[in-house]
Amino acid sequence: MIFAMPLAHAAEYPVRPIKLIVPYAAGGPTDVLGRMVGEYLARDLKQAVVVENKAGAQGAIGAEAAARSEPDGYTLFFTAASIFVLNPLLYKKLPYDPVKDFRLLTLVTDLPVVMEVHPSVPAKTVAEFVAYARQNPGKLNFGSAGTGGTIHLAGEMFKQMAGVDMVHVAYKGAGPALTDLLSGNIQLMFDTLGTALPPVKGGLLRPLAVSSAQRIPELPDVPTMAESGYPDYGVSVWYGVSAPARLPDDVAQKLTASLNKALNDDTFRASLDKVGFPPLRPKSQAEIDKFVATDRARWASVIKALNISLD
Repeated sequence: MIFAMPLAHAAEYPVRPIKLIVPYAAGGPTDVLGRMVGEYLARDLKQAVVVENKAGAQGAIGAEAAARSEPDGYTLFFTAASIFVLNPLLYKKLPYDPVKDFRLLTLVTDLPVVMEVHPSVPAKTVAEFVAYARQNPGKLNFGSAGTGGTIHLAGEMFKQMAGVDMVHVAYKGAGPALTDLLSGNIQLMFDTLGTALPPVKGGLLRPLAVSSAQRIPELPDVPTMAESGYPDYGVSVWYGVSAPARLPDDVAQKLTASLNKALNDDTFRASLDKVGFPPLRPKSQAEIDKFVATDRARWASVIKALNISLD
């Protein structure tokens, strides 16, 4: 009887509301994406999914709360590449371990970054920008949502590969950084696709390249970094759904099946595309593990070369 209880629980799951922890503030792009996933799960599992925003410490506050929750399927964690890959490489101490404390159930989206400049910058290609930057060492500023985030390190990776001297300006969020870029107070940003598209399509900023392997439908005339002479430049801003590591297999399978159903649903995929999050197709656990391992190895080499460490 003792051994039958977990199986019975899994068969009945879910019998009460599920909590989805989003480690960023309400109203931001990650929150919007997390709520869209939560709404689909609620419809498919026929149980309420309540989003709980736990922002702060580069996602570590939300990650710690999720890691310490009961592994029963009633607390899920909407994670990002920076939380699972960058934080462990950058911070000496973290209140969670992405490998030991979590089970990554699915990858939802994988965003490229757009290298975008203020129109005052006399460059229409990456090569022209590099030439201009080399002529003006230390005079060009690139902004980010904060030190140690993907957008910051995307700029550092480019600096390293292109051999240019630019100054990083850290802001408290992507919004203020974009505002200063639009006003010309800074000259460059490596922004995520969703936030880059409106000002780029409005002619307010000039896109020079995208970090994806192929050109993207939204910006068909913008070359990739590989086409621009940097084939090893790879920046992946991905998001996924995870749960505490000791989640029972049967519950994990039920959740994964529902999430995969969402990623195969044309209406759901269209809704993600509409808000700038290109949806991924379902991946096997082996494919997910390989994807994350590749991303971790890429950033590890960059961070080691830059000798970046945060308290």
